[in-house]
Amino acid sequence: MSKDLSIVVWSKQGCSYCGDVKDYLEKNGYEYRTVDVTEHDDRRDILETKYGVRHVPVIEIGRGNRYEAVTEVGVEHLESALGRL
Repeated sequence: MSKDLSIVVWSKQGCSYCGDVKDYLEKNGYEYRTVDVTEHDDRRDILETKYGVRHVPVIEIGRGNRYEAVTEVGVEHLESALGRL
């Protein structure tokens, strides 16, 4: 769908919210990369430093010089961010 978008989904195994995000992206034709934080506290440390959260999912979306991170849980927040970019 939007090949000029860069999407990174920070997730962990067994996270139903993470699965909802990935399902949404796949159903709507978005390509994404996953960063798995399962058993990787150092990756959660990165999220805490960048966004002040340790939970997942966190979705990073970029296009050109614009970049946005979605830290709120719920597909509606992802949809809103995709609409702004």
